[in-house]
Amino acid sequence: MRSVMLVLAAAVCFGTTGTAQALGPAADPVSVGAARILIGGGALAAVAFALQAAGRRSGATGTSVAPSSGGRAPRLPAWVAVAVGAAGVLAYQPAFFAGTAANGVAVGTVVALGSAPVLTGLLDWALRRRFPGGTWVLATALATVGVAVLASASGTGPSSVDPLGVAASVGAGASYAVYTLAGKSLLDRGWSSPASMGAMFGVAAAVSLPVLLSTDTRWLATGAGLAMALWLGLVTTTAAYLLFGAGLKHLAPATVSTLTLAEPLTATLLGVLLLQERLPASAVLGLAVLASGIVLLAASSGRRMPRRTTPRTAAATSRGVPVDVGGTP
Repeated sequence: MRSVMLVLAAAVCFGTTGTAQALGPAADPVSVGAARILIGGGALAAVAFALQAAGRRSGATGTSVAPSSGGRAPRLPAWVAVAVGAAGVLAYQPAFFAGTAANGVAVGTVVALGSAPVLTGLLDWALRRRFPGGTWVLATALATVGVAVLASASGTGPSSVDPLGVAASVGAGASYAVYTLAGKSLLDRGWSSPASMGAMFGVAAAVSLPVLLSTDTRWLATGAGLAMALWLGLVTTTAAYLLFGAGLKHLAPATVSTLTLAEPLTATLLGVLLLQERLPASAVLGLAVLASGIVLLAASSGRRMPRRTTPRTAAATSRGVPVDVGGTP
């Protein structure tokens, strides 16, 4: 349950993104996205480096810890996982913005957020040979329906849907799945969660610098613009992905992906409380359905507690014999 709460806390941080942008100055979304990754990814890399240095001074390693539960040891080099994860981070935002530009915020958001848990579960099943489980399927279906109802309630979708825009939104969902699974791969190797997130986002930050410099950055010279960039970077990226990585260490990627659907729930509630937005009855219904799916999955994941170690399991473990202790997948 602690891991579940960490992921939900990360989703709350993610959910403040829209409100922060609404309260900030008007700016090119590509510029804002690049600044977010540059600041947040750079800070994540700095945190990972500081923890590694502290670990070395204390005689421990700041990068490697005990391998995370529920995964086979990856065979590909670690740098491949870092590069693939960084590519997923970089690809997400332009794909998401392209989808919303083509089909509107409602359709683009529901396709991107709704496809991410499904694609994560399917890729995890294909790569790690672990079916997420019937409860995950039901919870993901409920949460996705809730997101769809919530998005349609905004009434901002166009009358016709652009297939290329849908493809871009699905690409955003796939990008999320890629960097989630890449992060899990690093955790399965024994990397610490700050090190895995810091490596992927640090590389992404380095690539984001020329992207940012190629855009109009005058918004960063204003107080409101700088405050927005720092919030998006340090809260919705650095803090959020430290929490995300810590939860991902002990949960299946598919479970984590569905739990982060608390992001649109948070965003909607903040819109009502801070931006004085009004919710139609259909939006309230969408929130209820979305919350039911998240609660179902959180309760199910929280009940999967490891059994106490018995003399038999302790002896088997000491001999190097793998023993199923009923932990979280």
